[in-house]
Amino acid sequence: MEDVTSAAVASTDLNSPQERKRALYAAFASGDARFDGQVFVGVSSTGIYCRTVCTAKMPKYENCTFFHSAAEAEAAGYRPCLTCRPEMAPGMAPVDAQASLARRAAAMMRENCADGRSVEAMAARLGYTGRHLRRAFEAEYGVPPSQYALTCRLLLAKSLLTDSDLPIACVAEASGFGSVRRFNDAFKERYRLTPGQLRKRSRSGDAPSGVVTVRLGYRPPFRFDEVLAFFRDRALAGVEAVGESSYVRAVRLPVSDGGVSTGWVRVEDDPEKNRLVVTMNDELAPCAPQVIARVRRMFDVDCDPQAVATGLAALEEAVPGAVREGTRLPGCFDPFETACRAVLGQQVSVAAANRLAARIVEAFGHPIETGVEGIEYAWPTPADICALDSIEDALGQLGVIKTRSRVIAAIARLLESGELDFGSGTIVEEQVQRLLAIKGVGPWTANYIAMRVLSHPDAFLESDVGVAHALPDLSPKQRLALAEAWRPWRSYAVMTLWNTL
Repeated sequence: MEDVTSAAVASTDLNSPQERKRALYAAFASGDARFDGQVFVGVSSTGIYCRTVCTAKMPKYENCTFFHSAAEAEAAGYRPCLTCRPEMAPGMAPVDAQASLARRAAAMMRENCADGRSVEAMAARLGYTGRHLRRAFEAEYGVPPSQYALTCRLLLAKSLLTDSDLPIACVAEASGFGSVRRFNDAFKERYRLTPGQLRKRSRSGDAPSGVVTVRLGYRPPFRFDEVLAFFRDRALAGVEAVGESSYVRAVRLPVSDGGVSTGWVRVEDDPEKNRLVVTMNDELAPCAPQVIARVRRMFDVDCDPQAVATGLAALEEAVPGAVREGTRLPGCFDPFETACRAVLGQQVSVAAANRLAARIVEAFGHPIETGVEGIEYAWPTPADICALDSIEDALGQLGVIKTRSRVIAAIARLLESGELDFGSGTIVEEQVQRLLAIKGVGPWTANYIAMRVLSHPDAFLESDVGVAHALPDLSPKQRLALAEAWRPWRSYAVMTLWNTL
């Protein structure tokens, strides 16, 4: 699976050493945590070697040498950096288990900070003891997981107090505090203010009634129109509506008490302040952290556009005028929905796949009262699909061929059993291999899911029709070889090539 590995140097280099070094330096300069542990950099001017996420001063290009492993760097005479601690990088067994565990736990806490989940429960889900998780988390972040989770809850509460008219008691509950008293105590201790005092000081005007608004800052430029155009072409009738300047969709998410919250979320751009404005109905307040985390991935809020554009300089040579700084990698809001639609899109047009998906959601989706015209369904869950007596007959009546019905059923079963995981903090390569083990899932489908569902920055679709149209004079093998120079941003290269069509 050379075309989906996340390691920037994992496969045999098909280009010159200079091109390889340029791509690796771009990954280092970006500081993107997704490349941590995939490569190490030796700095000749200091004699040390670092992780790609090191916070020390950026060394000059000519002083850098890149290595596959820490052992290789040490064999070359470099000593480990005391700032970034290479021994803590992912991939460094035996500490890799600890560092990877801590990052996965942190991602889960950011997305589920309000569900009141204990450290023991989280550790059990990750397959470890609570004691081991605490030890690993403090080694990686310098604070216990309980303190990290508290910070997540307080920041969420601060946003809700500032940008909604939710009563303080509702904010306390939505942020995961067990009582208003505990909420007040936490605010006084951390911010030296009560929640009510903070609301009065931070509000610039009256918050709209019945909605929650959150603002997500991004690094400019942000080609929001391109992202909207991508989602508009693939908008699922009944679930999504894409206007000239906004994206709206139905939401149905589980909450901590075992029930579900339903409603709608709208995403708009505020280019003057370099932020996205995310608005949701207040019934979704209990699952606001999940909504925010999904919107961040969906709109690629954490992207460094300058690093991506620099890394795709070689693509500009192949297709002049193609690279535009600010191109994002559109993710997804509902991972299972997007994975199913990837299967439906095998060897058919986007429009044909959209029609099949619309039939499925109308037949088996969950009706939702949103009050928003055209937004009335949520995609069926894996459990809904597993409960069908015969998925081949059920989906066959809607025009889905048997092989694709079986693949959708297999993905649903694996997600239900936990053997497949599209959640925050998962290891991309493991999920890709599990997808490829499903009969009927090939490299295109696995790569596409890695890009859209797992937000993997370095997947490539060399056999894709759109990529072929953008690079018409090359065979799939030649396109894959050419894309080596675009590492570690090949997913963004795919988007760039699609945008030229």
